Amino acid sequence: MSFISPFAADLIGFAGSACIIAAFAYSNMSSAMNLLLFNLVNFIGAALLTVSLTVNFNLPTMVLEVIWMIIALLGIVKALRQRAAAR
Repeated sequence: MSFISPFAADLIGFAGSACIIAAFAYSNMSSAMNLLLFNLVNFIGAALLTVSLTVNFNLPTMVLEVIWMIIALLGIVKALRQRAAAR
């Protein structure tokens, strides 16, 4: 039994997709990319898609989103370390 309706899961998934698309566009259009922002938006997007996938399950896509979140989390840690070192 799911706590989220299929319609709500789709909306959450669309929001996640929008985040990932926005981050990708930002990475290609920005002259000075903020790595923390980029990775946070990617992490949020992948997390939202993962929530959506708990209702509309697809194993290959779930694996992709989990790996996407891990990579984004590593990027967040790297960006925070760089900021700390710059201070």
